[in-house]
Amino acid sequence: MSEQDTSYLKQLDGIRFIAVSLVLIDHWSEETIKLPLGFLGVCLFFVLSGFLITRILMNAKQKDDLLERSHGFSLKQFYIRRTIRIFPIYYLSIFVLYVLNVPPVRDKIIWCLTYSTNIYIAIHESWLGVIDHLWSLAVEEQFYLFFPFVVFFIPARYLTKILFGFIGLSVLIRLVLYLKGVDWMASYVLMPTCLDAFGMGGLLAYFFYHKNNKVKAFITNKVWLLVSLLIYIAVVIISKQISTGQNIITIVFLRFFESVLSVFLVGNAAYSFSGFMQKLLENPISVYLGRISYGLYIYHNFVYNFYHSSPSHPTVKLLNKLPFIAQHLPLKMLFLYMLTVLVATVSWYLIEKPINKWKDKFGY
Repeated sequence: MSEQDTSYLKQLDGIRFIAVSLVLIDHWSEETIKLPLGFLGVCLFFVLSGFLITRILMNAKQKDDLLERSHGFSLKQFYIRRTIRIFPIYYLSIFVLYVLNVPPVRDKIIWCLTYSTNIYIAIHESWLGVIDHLWSLAVEEQFYLFFPFVVFFIPARYLTKILFGFIGLSVLIRLVLYLKGVDWMASYVLMPTCLDAFGMGGLLAYFFYHKNNKVKAFITNKVWLLVSLLIYIAVVIISKQISTGQNIITIVFLRFFESVLSVFLVGNAAYSFSGFMQKLLENPISVYLGRISYGLYIYHNFVYNFYHSSPSHPTVKLLNKLPFIAQHLPLKMLFLYMLTVLVATVSWYLIEKPINKWKDKFGY
C-alpha cells in the first residue's frame, strides 16, 4: 500500500472550510442572497464524505485481504471510529438543548437520538427550527449504516457499477417524487435522494485509489472544472427563470450538477490545486477552520438562534448597542461567524480533540 493511499490530504480541509462557509452564509443571509449556496455547501460535504469514506474502506479491505482476516474486524473498527468522531458533540448538543427545553427538542427527542430528523422533515413537510440543520448529519449516518457492507462484502469488480447505480437511482427517485407531487423537502432531505453526491464521491475515490491516470488528467483539467461551474450557474439561472420557488430543475437536477461541480473541486484538491486555489486551501486559517468544520456546522444554528431569541443576554445587548453591526447584515454575519468559531474552538480543544485520540486504539 503506497503512502499516497493513506496520507493526509491537506487541501481537503480547505474544501471543508469552503463548504461550511457556504452553508453559514446561506443560513444567516436572511434571504437577501438568492443563490442556493447552502445547497451547494451541503452537497460538497456529501461528495467529500463519499470520497473519504470509500477511500478509507478500500484501504481497510485491502489490509484485511493482505492479513487474511475477516472484514468483520475492519467493519467494527470503522463504526467505532465514526462513533468517536461524530457522536460526542452531537449528543452533547442534544442533551444541552433538552435540559434547557429549547423547542422542539423535547417533543422530537426520539427523532434526534436516532439520527432521523430528515425523515421527520420529509414526512411532516416541516422544518425543525433550531435543529433544522441536523438533517444532513442524519443523511450521512444513514449512509454509513449500509455502505461499508457494500464495499467489504460485494466483489470489488461491482463497486463502480453500484456507485453509478447510486447516481441514477437518486436522480430517478427525485423525479418520481416530483411527478407524484410530493413536497420538495422529501427530495432534498431523504438519504436515497442524496446518493448521487455520495456516489460521485465514491467513484472519485475508486479511481484515485487505483491511480487511474486518465481520470486524474480529466479531473485536474481546469477546463472541465470551469465547464462544470458554468453548467451549474446556468442550471441555477434557468431554475430561477422557470419559477422563484421549487421546480423540476431545482428538485430533480440541481443536486446532480452541484455534485458534478463538487467532484471537480474535491478531485482537484485531492490531487492538489496549484496557484491561487492552493494558497486559499492550504492557508493555515482555511485548514484550521476546515478541521473544526464539524463543530462550526453543528453550532452555527444554535449561535444564530441564541442571538435572535435572547435579547436580554449581555452579549446580545452589547451587539444591539452597536447599530453599525446589528443593522448591517455583512458585519452581523461576520460577528456571528467569529462567535461560532470561538464556540467550535472551545469544543475542539476541550471535547473533540481529546476524544479523537481514542481513535488511535482502534486502527485498521
